[in-house]
Amino acid sequence: MALVLADRVLETTTTAGSGTISLAGASVGYQGFSTGVGNGNQTYYAIVAQSGTEWEVGIGTYTSVGDTLSRDTVLSSSNSGSLVPFAAGT
Repeated sequence: MALVLADRVLETTTTAGSGTISLAGASVGYQGFSTGVGNGNQTYYAIVAQSGTEWEVGIGTYTSVGDTLSRDTVLSSSNSGSLVPFAAGT
């Protein structure tokens, strides 16, 4: 497992809660985690809810089976530096 930094990676999700994120595919004009980061690799991530009031920045691991991103280490967040229990939405 390597720490991979990639430009122009952007995906959406409808995952709620504070667990692993199920990715919903790359946004138009961007690449997905599968192309940019690669299976089993760690990367920095930022998650921002549509409302803009819930957010989280951390280090996670991308897994191609199921197209998921685990939230391994939270660096900062709107939840006092802890995992954010995101509400339903995109």
